[in-house]
Amino acid sequence: MEFKLFYHFGRFLLMLKGMFTRPENMRMYWKELMHQCVEIGVGSVGIVFIISLFLGAVTTVQTAYQLTSGLIPKSTIAQIVRDTMIIELAPTMVCIVLGGVVGSKIASELGNMRISEQIDAQEIMGINTKAYLIFPKILASLITIPALVIIAAFLGIWGGLQAGKLSGIISHEEFMQGLRASFDGYNVFFALSKSYTYAFIISSIPAYYGYNVTGGALEIGRASTTSVVVSCILILFADYILAAILL
Repeated sequence: MEFKLFYHFGRFLLMLKGMFTRPENMRMYWKELMHQCVEIGVGSVGIVFIISLFLGAVTTVQTAYQLTSGLIPKSTIAQIVRDTMIIELAPTMVCIVLGGVVGSKIASELGNMRISEQIDAQEIMGINTKAYLIFPKILASLITIPALVIIAAFLGIWGGLQAGKLSGIISHEEFMQGLRASFDGYNVFFALSKSYTYAFIISSIPAYYGYNVTGGALEIGRASTTSVVVSCILILFADYILAAILL
C-alpha cells in the first residue's frame, strides 16, 4: 500500500514537472485555455447556483431552529449564515461537488484520448501532451473555480435572506443588520486560500488518473471513479490542514 502511494505520488510529480516547458504554439495553448475555462467554469455555473441557494436557505432555517432563546437577537442568524457560507460551505461543499462534476469530465476525456491513442499520436508529432492537455485544465481551474466560490458565497447569503423572509424567520432589515455586523475580511482570504488549493486538487488528480489509463473502456470508468474519490478525500484533508494553519 505504501509502495503504491509513493509510486503514484512520484509519477504525479513527474507529470507536473513535464508540464512546464516552452509552448510550441502559444495561440493553440491560449485557445485550449479558453475552451477549458468555458467547460469548467461556465459549464458549472448552473449546479453552483442551485447548490448555493439551497445551502444558504437551509443554513438560515436550521440556525433559526437552534436559536430558540429570545435573549439572542435575530440578526445573529445572518452573521452565522454569512460566516458559515464564506468559511466552509461555499469553498468546501461546492468544490466537493465540482470534484465530481469537473473531475470525472477531465478523467474521462483524457482517458478516452489515451485509450484511442490520440495522446500517442500527438507525442509522435512532437507535442508535449502534458503541457498541451493537462496544464490548460489546471490553469483554467485555478482561474474559474475561485470565481465560482465567490459567486457561491454571494448566492448562499442571498438564498439565506430570501428563505428568512419567506418563512417569516427574520426580516430584511434584521438580516442586513447582522450581515454588516462584525465582518472579518480575513475570512474571505481564508476562503480563497481554500478555493485555490481545491481547484488544483480537482484538476490535477483526475488529469493524472485519466492521462495514465491503461486497458479499455472499463478502465476509463474505474479511473474516473477513483479520481473523484481521491479528490474528495484530499479536499477534506486539505480543509483540515488549512484550518489548522490559517485559523
